[in-house]
Amino acid sequence: MGDILIVDDERDIRELISDILRDEGYTTRLAGNSDSCMSEINSEPPALLVLDIWLKDSRMDGIDILTTVKRDNPDIPIVIISGHGNIEIAVAAIKQGAYDFIEKPFNIDQLLVVVRRAMEASRLRRENLDLKRRDVASSHMVGSSSAFKALKSSLDKVNKSNGRVMLTGPAGSGKEVAARYIHANSNRASGPFVSVNSASIEPERMEEVLFGRESPDRGVEPGLLEQAHGGVLFFDEIADMPLGTQSKILRVLVDQQFTRVGGTGKVRVDMRVISSTTRDLKAAIDKGAFRQELYHRLNVVPIPVPSLDERREDIPELSAHFIEEFNRTQGLPLRMMSEEAEALLQTMMWPGNVRQLKNVIERVLILGDGAGPIETSELPMPADEPMGEGRLVMAGALATLPLREARELFEREYLLTQINRFGGNISRTASFVGMERSALHRKLKSLGVVTTNKAGGRVAHVENESEL
Repeated sequence: MGDILIVDDERDIRELISDILRDEGYTTRLAGNSDSCMSEINSEPPALLVLDIWLKDSRMDGIDILTTVKRDNPDIPIVIISGHGNIEIAVAAIKQGAYDFIEKPFNIDQLLVVVRRAMEASRLRRENLDLKRRDVASSHMVGSSSAFKALKSSLDKVNKSNGRVMLTGPAGSGKEVAARYIHANSNRASGPFVSVNSASIEPERMEEVLFGRESPDRGVEPGLLEQAHGGVLFFDEIADMPLGTQSKILRVLVDQQFTRVGGTGKVRVDMRVISSTTRDLKAAIDKGAFRQELYHRLNVVPIPVPSLDERREDIPELSAHFIEEFNRTQGLPLRMMSEEAEALLQTMMWPGNVRQLKNVIERVLILGDGAGPIETSELPMPADEPMGEGRLVMAGALATLPLREARELFEREYLLTQINRFGGNISRTASFVGMERSALHRKLKSLGVVTTNKAGGRVAHVENESEL
Protein backbone atom coordinates (compact mmCIF):
# COMPACT_ATOMS: atom_id res chain seq x y z
CA MET A 1 0.00 0.00 0.00
CA GLY A 2 2.89 2.42 0.74
CA ASP A 3 3.34 4.65 3.76
CA ILE A 4 2.18 8.18 4.61
CA LEU A 5 4.55 10.86 5.90
CA ILE A 6 2.81 13.29 8.28
CA VAL A 7 4.56 16.64 8.82
CA ASP A 8 3.25 19.01 11.50
CA ASP A 9 5.03 21.14 14.11
CA GLU A 10 2.36 20.24 16.71
CA ARG A 11 3.12 16.80 18.16
CA ASP A 12 -0.47 16.17 19.25
CA ILE A 13 -1.80 16.90 15.75
CA ARG A 14 0.63 14.66 13.87
CA GLU A 15 0.15 11.82 16.34
CA LEU A 16 -3.64 12.18 16.14
CA ILE A 17 -3.57 12.00 12.34
CA SER A 18 -1.21 9.03 12.57
CA ASP A 19 -3.50 7.16 14.98
CA ILE A 20 -6.53 7.77 12.75
CA LEU A 21 -4.72 6.54 9.64
CA ARG A 22 -3.17 3.54 11.41
CA ASP A 23 -6.65 2.48 12.52
CA GLU A 24 -7.56 2.41 8.83
CA GLY A 25 -4.63 0.11 8.03
CA TYR A 26 -2.15 2.70 6.75
CA THR A 27 1.54 2.80 7.69
CA THR A 28 2.78 6.22 8.82
CA ARG A 29 5.96 8.15 9.51
CA LEU A 30 6.16 11.42 11.46
CA ALA A 31 8.24 14.61 11.12
CA GLY A 32 8.05 17.82 13.17
CA ASN A 33 10.10 20.20 11.01
CA SER A 34 11.35 20.72 7.47
CA ASP A 35 14.77 19.15 7.99
CA SER A 36 13.25 15.97 9.41
CA CYS A 37 10.68 15.95 6.60
CA MET A 38 13.27 16.22 3.80
CA SER A 39 15.47 13.61 5.49
CA GLU A 40 12.56 11.14 5.52
CA ILE A 41 11.73 11.85 1.87
CA ASN A 42 15.34 11.50 0.76
CA SER A 43 15.67 8.26 2.70
CA GLU A 44 12.53 6.68 1.20
CA PRO A 45 9.88 8.64 -0.76
CA PRO A 46 6.44 8.09 0.82
CA ALA A 47 3.29 7.16 -1.08
CA LEU A 48 1.59 10.30 0.31
CA LEU A 49 2.69 13.45 2.16
CA VAL A 50 0.31 15.12 4.64
CA LEU A 51 1.91 18.53 5.18
CA ASP A 52 1.19 21.39 7.59
CA ILE A 53 1.59 24.69 5.75
CA TRP A 54 2.92 26.54 8.81
CA LEU A 55 6.00 25.02 10.47
CA LYS A 56 7.51 26.82 13.46
CA ASP A 57 11.28 26.86 13.93
CA SER A 58 11.89 25.38 10.44
CA ARG A 59 14.09 26.56 7.59
CA MET A 60 11.26 25.90 5.14
CA ASP A 61 7.51 26.39 5.40
CA GLY A 62 4.93 24.08 3.81
CA ILE A 63 4.89 25.89 0.46
CA ASP A 64 8.70 25.66 0.25
CA ILE A 65 8.58 21.93 0.98
CA LEU A 66 5.73 21.49 -1.50
CA THR A 67 7.71 23.24 -4.23
CA THR A 68 10.87 21.23 -3.51
CA VAL A 69 9.09 17.86 -3.39
CA LYS A 70 7.15 18.55 -6.59
CA ARG A 71 10.42 19.46 -8.27
CA ASP A 72 12.39 16.41 -7.16
CA ASN A 73 9.62 13.83 -6.55
CA PRO A 74 6.70 14.92 -8.73
CA ASP A 75 4.85 11.60 -8.29
CA ILE A 76 4.27 12.06 -4.53
CA PRO A 77 0.73 13.44 -3.91
CA ILE A 78 0.66 16.11 -1.18
CA VAL A 79 -2.30 17.03 1.03
CA ILE A 80 -1.89 20.44 2.70
CA ILE A 81 -3.36 21.10 6.19
CA SER A 82 -3.49 24.40 8.03
CA GLY A 83 -5.18 26.04 10.99
CA HIS A 84 -4.94 29.41 9.29
CA GLY A 85 -6.37 28.32 5.96
CA ASN A 86 -8.05 30.64 3.54
CA ILE A 87 -8.85 30.53 -0.15
CA GLU A 88 -5.62 32.33 -1.13
CA ILE A 89 -3.43 29.74 0.61
CA ALA A 90 -5.48 26.89 -0.86
CA VAL A 91 -5.13 28.31 -4.38
CA ALA A 92 -1.38 28.86 -3.88
CA ALA A 93 -0.95 25.26 -2.71
CA ILE A 94 -2.97 23.82 -5.61
CA LYS A 95 -0.99 25.97 -8.05
CA GLN A 96 2.24 24.48 -6.74
CA GLY A 97 0.91 20.97 -7.29
CA ALA A 98 -0.84 20.02 -4.02
CA TYR A 99 -3.39 17.22 -4.40
CA ASP A 100 -5.88 18.78 -1.96
CA PHE A 101 -6.26 21.19 0.99
CA ILE A 102 -7.77 20.52 4.43
CA GLU A 103 -8.41 23.18 7.05
CA LYS A 104 -7.89 22.66 10.80
CA PRO A 105 -9.77 21.68 12.85
CA PHE A 106 -10.45 18.95 10.31
CA ASN A 107 -13.31 16.51 10.10
CA ILE A 108 -12.08 12.91 10.42
CA ASP A 109 -14.37 11.66 7.66
CA GLN A 110 -13.19 14.43 5.36
CA LEU A 111 -9.55 13.59 6.14
CA LEU A 112 -10.08 9.90 5.36
CA VAL A 113 -11.88 10.63 2.08
CA VAL A 114 -9.06 12.90 0.88
CA VAL A 115 -6.36 10.44 1.99
CA ARG A 116 -8.09 7.52 0.25
CA ARG A 117 -8.37 9.46 -3.00
CA ALA A 118 -4.77 10.65 -2.82
CA MET A 119 -3.49 7.14 -2.07
CA GLU A 120 -5.50 5.78 -4.99
CA ALA A 121 -3.92 8.41 -7.24
CA SER A 122 -0.50 7.38 -5.90
CA ARG A 123 -1.27 3.71 -6.55
CA LEU A 124 -2.36 4.40 -10.13
CA ARG A 125 0.83 6.38 -10.77
CA ARG A 126 2.96 3.51 -9.46
CA GLU A 127 1.06 0.96 -11.53
CA ASN A 128 1.44 3.11 -14.64
CA LEU A 129 5.17 3.42 -13.97
CA ASP A 130 5.45 -0.33 -13.40
CA LEU A 131 3.72 -0.98 -16.72
CA LYS A 132 6.15 1.32 -18.48
CA ARG A 133 9.08 -0.41 -16.81
CA ARG A 134 7.80 -3.86 -17.77
CA ASP A 135 7.41 -2.65 -21.34
CA VAL A 136 11.03 -1.52 -21.32
CA ALA A 137 12.19 -4.76 -19.70
CA SER A 138 10.33 -6.85 -22.30
CA SER A 139 12.01 -4.96 -25.15
CA HIS A 140 15.01 -7.01 -26.09
CA MET A 141 17.24 -7.17 -29.13
CA VAL A 142 17.13 -10.11 -31.52
CA GLY A 143 19.83 -11.30 -33.89
CA SER A 144 23.04 -13.27 -34.29
CA SER A 145 24.65 -11.77 -37.40
CA SER A 146 28.06 -10.12 -37.29
CA ALA A 147 26.51 -6.68 -37.79
CA PHE A 148 24.07 -7.28 -34.92
CA LYS A 149 26.80 -8.56 -32.60
CA ALA A 150 28.90 -5.48 -33.34
CA LEU A 151 25.95 -3.23 -32.46
CA LYS A 152 25.15 -5.10 -29.25
CA SER A 153 28.81 -4.99 -28.21
CA SER A 154 28.81 -1.20 -28.61
CA LEU A 155 25.58 -0.86 -26.60
CA ASP A 156 26.89 -3.07 -23.79
CA LYS A 157 29.90 -0.80 -23.43
CA VAL A 158 27.73 2.26 -22.70
CA ASN A 159 24.97 0.63 -20.62
CA LYS A 160 26.41 1.30 -17.18
CA SER A 161 27.72 4.79 -17.87
CA ASN A 162 25.74 8.01 -17.83
CA GLY A 163 27.21 9.20 -21.14
CA ARG A 164 24.97 10.64 -23.83
CA VAL A 165 24.53 8.39 -26.86
CA MET A 166 23.67 9.31 -30.44
CA LEU A 167 22.09 6.46 -32.44
CA THR A 168 22.24 6.86 -36.21
CA GLY A 169 20.73 4.71 -38.94
CA PRO A 170 17.91 4.47 -41.46
CA ALA A 171 14.25 4.70 -40.47
CA GLY A 172 12.87 1.49 -39.02
CA SER A 173 16.26 -0.04 -38.23
CA GLY A 174 15.55 -0.30 -34.49
CA LYS A 175 17.10 2.80 -32.93
CA GLU A 176 14.43 3.08 -30.23
CA VAL A 177 14.81 -0.62 -29.38
CA ALA A 178 18.54 0.04 -28.97
CA ALA A 179 17.79 3.01 -26.70
CA ARG A 180 15.42 0.90 -24.60
CA TYR A 181 18.08 -1.82 -24.38
CA ILE A 182 20.55 0.71 -22.97
CA HIS A 183 17.99 1.88 -20.42
CA ALA A 184 16.86 -1.62 -19.37
CA ASN A 185 20.45 -2.70 -18.74
CA SER A 186 21.63 0.49 -17.04
CA ASN A 187 21.69 1.75 -13.47
CA ARG A 188 18.55 3.74 -14.35
CA ALA A 189 16.44 0.70 -15.28
CA SER A 190 14.12 1.36 -12.32
CA GLY A 191 13.48 4.90 -13.58
CA PRO A 192 11.20 5.99 -16.42
CA PHE A 193 11.96 5.80 -20.14
CA VAL A 194 10.39 8.82 -21.86
CA SER A 195 10.41 9.04 -25.65
CA VAL A 196 10.15 12.40 -27.42
CA ASN A 197 9.23 12.15 -31.10
CA SER A 198 10.58 15.48 -32.28
CA ALA A 199 8.98 15.08 -35.71
CA SER A 200 5.43 14.55 -34.39
CA ILE A 201 5.22 17.56 -32.04
CA GLU A 202 4.08 20.85 -33.52
CA PRO A 203 6.94 23.39 -33.30
CA GLU A 204 4.82 25.95 -31.46
CA ARG A 205 3.99 23.37 -28.76
CA MET A 206 7.46 21.85 -28.44
CA GLU A 207 8.59 23.88 -25.41
CA GLU A 208 5.32 23.36 -23.54
CA VAL A 209 5.47 19.59 -24.16
CA LEU A 210 9.11 19.38 -23.04
CA PHE A 211 9.24 21.87 -20.16
CA GLY A 212 5.67 21.77 -18.90
CA ARG A 213 3.44 24.71 -18.08
CA GLU A 214 2.27 26.81 -15.15
CA SER A 215 -1.00 28.75 -15.32
CA PRO A 216 -3.37 30.32 -12.74
CA ASP A 217 -6.35 28.23 -13.84
CA ARG A 218 -4.70 24.84 -14.42
CA GLY A 219 -1.79 24.97 -11.98
CA VAL A 220 1.40 22.97 -12.71
CA GLU A 221 1.45 20.63 -15.71
CA PRO A 222 4.76 18.69 -15.79
CA GLY A 223 6.47 18.27 -19.15
CA LEU A 224 8.37 15.32 -20.55
CA LEU A 225 11.66 16.42 -18.98
CA GLU A 226 10.15 16.23 -15.49
CA GLN A 227 8.58 12.87 -16.31
CA ALA A 228 12.03 11.55 -17.25
CA HIS A 229 13.54 12.56 -13.87
CA GLY A 230 15.68 9.70 -12.57
CA GLY A 231 15.53 7.82 -15.86
CA VAL A 232 16.19 8.23 -19.58
CA LEU A 233 14.92 10.83 -22.04
CA PHE A 234 15.04 9.60 -25.64
CA PHE A 235 15.01 12.27 -28.37
CA ASP A 236 13.80 10.45 -31.48
CA GLU A 237 14.68 12.28 -34.71
CA ILE A 238 16.50 15.08 -32.90
CA ALA A 239 17.18 16.82 -36.23
CA ASP A 240 13.49 17.82 -36.40
CA MET A 241 13.66 19.88 -33.19
CA PRO A 242 13.13 23.64 -33.80
CA LEU A 243 16.26 25.79 -33.51
CA GLY A 244 14.83 27.87 -30.66
CA THR A 245 14.08 24.76 -28.63
CA GLN A 246 17.56 23.40 -29.39
CA SER A 247 19.08 26.38 -27.57
CA LYS A 248 16.97 25.73 -24.48
CA ILE A 249 17.70 22.00 -24.49
CA LEU A 250 21.40 22.85 -24.68
CA ARG A 251 21.00 24.99 -21.57
CA VAL A 252 19.19 22.14 -19.77
CA LEU A 253 22.05 19.76 -20.58
CA VAL A 254 24.53 22.25 -19.14
CA ASP A 255 22.60 23.30 -16.02
CA GLN A 256 20.39 20.22 -15.39
CA GLN A 257 17.51 22.58 -14.67
CA PHE A 258 14.91 24.63 -16.55
CA THR A 259 11.85 26.86 -16.13
CA ARG A 260 8.34 25.77 -17.09
CA VAL A 261 6.42 27.81 -19.67
CA GLY A 262 4.63 30.54 -17.72
CA GLY A 263 6.63 29.83 -14.57
CA THR A 264 9.48 31.56 -12.78
CA GLY A 265 11.02 28.91 -10.51
CA LYS A 266 13.79 26.53 -11.55
CA VAL A 267 13.01 22.83 -11.92
CA ARG A 268 15.94 20.43 -11.38
CA VAL A 269 16.16 17.22 -13.38
CA ASP A 270 18.46 14.21 -13.25
CA MET A 271 18.23 12.22 -16.47
CA ARG A 272 20.31 10.49 -19.11
CA VAL A 273 19.79 11.65 -22.68
CA ILE A 274 19.86 9.35 -25.72
CA SER A 275 19.21 10.73 -29.20
CA SER A 276 18.60 9.30 -32.63
CA THR A 277 18.55 10.59 -36.19
CA THR A 278 18.23 9.30 -39.74
CA ARG A 279 19.77 12.47 -41.15
CA ASP A 280 23.29 13.80 -41.56
CA LEU A 281 23.55 16.24 -38.65
CA LYS A 282 26.86 17.64 -39.86
CA ALA A 283 25.17 18.65 -43.12
CA ALA A 284 22.31 20.15 -41.10
CA ILE A 285 24.85 22.15 -39.07
CA ASP A 286 26.42 23.48 -42.28
CA LYS A 287 22.96 24.61 -43.43
CA GLY A 288 22.25 26.31 -40.11
CA ALA A 289 19.43 23.89 -39.29
CA PHE A 290 21.09 22.35 -36.23
CA ARG A 291 23.17 23.85 -33.46
CA GLN A 292 26.77 22.66 -33.44
CA GLU A 293 27.07 23.02 -29.64
CA LEU A 294 24.03 20.79 -29.10
CA TYR A 295 25.45 18.23 -31.55
CA HIS A 296 28.67 17.99 -29.56
CA ARG A 297 26.73 17.68 -26.28
CA LEU A 298 24.55 14.84 -27.62
CA ASN A 299 27.11 13.04 -29.77
CA VAL A 300 29.38 11.94 -26.91
CA VAL A 301 29.14 8.28 -27.95
CA PRO A 302 28.01 7.82 -31.58
CA ILE A 303 26.63 4.33 -32.36
CA PRO A 304 25.46 3.38 -35.88
CA VAL A 305 22.49 1.01 -36.09
CA PRO A 306 22.72 -1.24 -39.19
CA SER A 307 19.96 -1.51 -41.77
CA LEU A 308 18.15 -4.80 -42.27
CA ASP A 309 20.02 -5.16 -45.56
CA GLU A 310 23.26 -5.34 -43.55
CA ARG A 311 21.91 -8.10 -41.30
CA ARG A 312 19.86 -10.33 -43.58
CA GLU A 313 21.02 -13.36 -41.62
CA ASP A 314 18.81 -12.18 -38.75
CA ILE A 315 15.57 -12.18 -40.78
CA PRO A 316 14.49 -15.75 -39.81
CA GLU A 317 15.20 -15.06 -36.13
CA LEU A 318 13.43 -11.70 -36.24
CA SER A 319 10.44 -13.23 -38.02
CA ALA A 320 10.08 -15.94 -35.36
CA HIS A 321 10.36 -13.28 -32.64
CA PHE A 322 7.60 -11.15 -34.19
CA ILE A 323 5.33 -14.18 -34.65
CA GLU A 324 5.71 -15.03 -30.95
CA GLU A 325 5.15 -11.39 -29.96
CA PHE A 326 1.95 -11.07 -32.02
CA ASN A 327 0.69 -14.34 -30.58
CA ARG A 328 1.33 -13.09 -27.04
CA THR A 329 -0.04 -9.57 -27.46
CA GLN A 330 -2.78 -9.99 -30.07
CA GLY A 331 -3.62 -13.67 -30.00
CA LEU A 332 -2.58 -14.15 -33.64
CA PRO A 333 -1.68 -17.71 -34.77
CA LEU A 334 1.64 -19.07 -33.53
CA ARG A 335 2.97 -20.27 -36.88
CA MET A 336 6.39 -21.18 -38.24
CA MET A 337 8.08 -19.90 -41.37
CA SER A 338 8.80 -22.48 -44.07
CA GLU A 339 12.40 -22.62 -45.28
CA GLU A 340 11.28 -21.30 -48.66
CA ALA A 341 9.48 -18.36 -47.05
CA GLU A 342 12.51 -17.54 -44.93
CA ALA A 343 14.74 -17.64 -48.01
CA LEU A 344 12.37 -15.37 -49.92
CA LEU A 345 12.23 -12.86 -47.05
CA GLN A 346 16.03 -12.79 -47.03
CA THR A 347 16.14 -11.91 -50.75
CA MET A 348 13.47 -9.17 -50.63
CA MET A 349 14.23 -5.45 -50.50
CA TRP A 350 13.53 -3.82 -47.13
CA PRO A 351 13.56 0.00 -47.44
CA GLY A 352 11.55 0.16 -44.19
CA ASN A 353 14.03 -2.17 -42.45
CA VAL A 354 13.01 -4.09 -39.30
CA ARG A 355 9.80 -2.09 -38.91
CA GLN A 356 8.70 -3.11 -42.42
CA LEU A 357 9.50 -6.77 -41.71
CA LYS A 358 7.41 -6.62 -38.54
CA ASN A 359 4.49 -5.12 -40.48
CA VAL A 360 4.76 -7.84 -43.13
CA ILE A 361 4.69 -10.58 -40.48
CA GLU A 362 1.65 -9.02 -38.81
CA ARG A 363 -0.14 -8.75 -42.16
CA VAL A 364 0.56 -12.39 -43.02
CA LEU A 365 -0.69 -13.60 -39.62
CA ILE A 366 -3.89 -11.53 -39.88
CA LEU A 367 -4.74 -12.50 -43.45
CA GLY A 368 -3.55 -16.11 -43.27
CA ASP A 369 -6.22 -18.78 -43.01
CA GLY A 370 -4.10 -21.69 -41.80
CA ALA A 371 -2.15 -22.80 -38.78
CA GLY A 372 0.63 -24.54 -40.67
CA PRO A 373 3.96 -23.10 -41.81
CA ILE A 374 3.89 -19.75 -43.61
CA GLU A 375 4.52 -20.38 -47.31
CA THR A 376 5.97 -18.11 -50.00
CA SER A 377 2.51 -17.66 -51.57
CA GLU A 378 1.41 -15.75 -48.44
CA LEU A 379 4.21 -13.19 -48.61
CA PRO A 380 3.58 -9.85 -50.36
CA MET A 381 5.32 -9.39 -53.68
CA PRO A 382 6.43 -6.15 -55.41
CA ALA A 383 3.46 -3.81 -55.93
CA ASP A 384 1.50 -6.32 -53.78
CA GLU A 385 1.08 -8.60 -56.78
CA PRO A 386 0.25 -12.18 -55.82
CA MET A 387 2.83 -14.74 -56.85
CA GLY A 388 1.32 -17.24 -59.22
CA GLU A 389 2.13 -20.93 -59.28
CA GLY A 390 5.70 -21.36 -60.56
CA ARG A 391 5.94 -17.68 -61.55
CA LEU A 392 8.51 -14.98 -60.77
CA VAL A 393 7.78 -11.26 -60.82
CA MET A 394 10.29 -10.05 -63.42
CA ALA A 395 11.69 -6.54 -63.32
CA GLY A 396 10.92 -4.50 -66.44
CA ALA A 397 14.60 -3.86 -67.28
CA LEU A 398 15.37 -7.57 -67.16
CA ALA A 399 12.48 -8.40 -69.46
CA THR A 400 13.82 -6.12 -72.22
CA LEU A 401 17.31 -7.70 -72.43
CA PRO A 402 18.50 -10.48 -74.73
CA LEU A 403 18.66 -13.88 -73.06
CA ARG A 404 22.46 -13.96 -72.54
CA GLU A 405 22.59 -10.47 -70.99
CA ALA A 406 19.49 -11.13 -68.90
CA ARG A 407 20.97 -14.41 -67.65
CA GLU A 408 24.28 -12.73 -66.73
CA LEU A 409 22.47 -9.87 -64.96
CA PHE A 410 20.23 -12.32 -63.10
CA GLU A 411 23.17 -14.50 -62.04
CA ARG A 412 25.12 -11.48 -60.81
CA GLU A 413 22.22 -10.04 -58.80
CA TYR A 414 21.19 -13.47 -57.50
CA LEU A 415 24.68 -14.35 -56.27
CA LEU A 416 25.19 -10.86 -54.80
CA THR A 417 21.97 -11.28 -52.85
CA GLN A 418 22.86 -14.76 -51.60
CA ILE A 419 26.40 -13.81 -50.56
CA ASN A 420 25.16 -10.77 -48.62
CA ARG A 421 22.36 -12.87 -47.17
CA PHE A 422 24.99 -15.21 -45.66
CA GLY A 423 27.22 -12.37 -44.44
CA GLY A 424 29.87 -12.93 -47.14
CA ASN A 425 30.36 -16.59 -46.22
CA ILE A 426 31.30 -18.28 -49.53
CA SER A 427 31.01 -21.83 -48.17
CA ARG A 428 27.44 -21.32 -46.93
CA THR A 429 26.50 -19.53 -50.16
CA ALA A 430 27.91 -22.35 -52.29
CA SER A 431 26.02 -24.94 -50.23
CA PHE A 432 22.74 -23.06 -50.61
CA VAL A 433 22.99 -22.40 -54.37
CA GLY A 434 24.16 -25.97 -55.04
CA MET A 435 27.64 -25.28 -56.40
CA GLU A 436 31.11 -26.40 -55.51
CA ARG A 437 33.03 -23.66 -53.72
CA SER A 438 35.71 -23.55 -56.45
CA ALA A 439 33.03 -23.34 -59.14
CA LEU A 440 31.33 -20.49 -57.28
CA HIS A 441 34.63 -18.62 -57.05
CA ARG A 442 35.10 -18.95 -60.82
CA LYS A 443 31.54 -17.83 -61.49
CA LEU A 444 31.91 -14.78 -59.23
CA LYS A 445 35.16 -13.84 -60.94
CA SER A 446 33.56 -14.09 -64.39
CA LEU A 447 30.68 -11.88 -63.24
CA GLY A 448 32.99 -9.29 -61.63
CA VAL A 449 31.65 -9.93 -58.11
CA VAL A 450 34.13 -9.40 -55.25
CA THR A 451 33.80 -9.58 -51.47
CA THR A 452 35.38 -7.07 -49.11
CA ASN A 453 35.59 -6.63 -45.35
CA LYS A 454 33.25 -4.10 -43.78
CA ALA A 455 32.29 -3.27 -40.21
CA GLY A 456 30.05 -6.06 -39.00
CA GLY A 457 31.16 -8.66 -41.63
CA ARG A 458 31.95 -9.21 -45.32
CA VAL A 459 29.84 -7.81 -48.14
CA ALA A 460 29.77 -8.52 -51.86
CA HIS A 461 29.69 -5.94 -54.63
CA VAL A 462 30.41 -5.60 -58.34
CA GLU A 463 33.97 -4.66 -59.25
CA ASN A 464 34.12 -1.51 -61.41
CA GLU A 465 30.38 -1.19 -61.02
CA SER A 466 30.28 2.10 -62.93
CA GLU A 467 31.53 0.34 -66.06
CA LEU A 468 28.65 -2.13 -66.11
